[in-house]
Amino acid sequence: MSLTVDESAVKRIDELRSQQDKPGLMLRIAVDSGGCNGFQYEMSHTEDHEDEDTIFDERVVVDKMSILYMAGSVVKFKDELIGSAFEIENPNAQSGCGCGVSFSFNPQ
Repeated sequence: MSLTVDESAVKRIDELRSQQDKPGLMLRIAVDSGGCNGFQYEMSHTEDHEDEDTIFDERVVVDKMSILYMAGSVVKFKDELIGSAFEIENPNAQSGCGCGVSFSFNPQ
């Protein structure tokens, strides 16, 4: 299973590592049921991971069930006037909502 960590996300995670003095800090992404369209992303910062997790680019960690819904995705960081956040471009998302964290699943 593949997942791409865009340069914008790499830069932001590196900034967080430096600001918090935590060189092992990673972005944890999980997919859970719920949200407007059936599934939603849950994101948090962590320095820990489980043996069954997959780590991408030494910065993003995804559990083994969530990666099934995220295969082929790109993780980006958007910094805009109205706010900033990590964003996921998921080719398996059939539809999404305006909040950007909820989607319906359509495996490709």
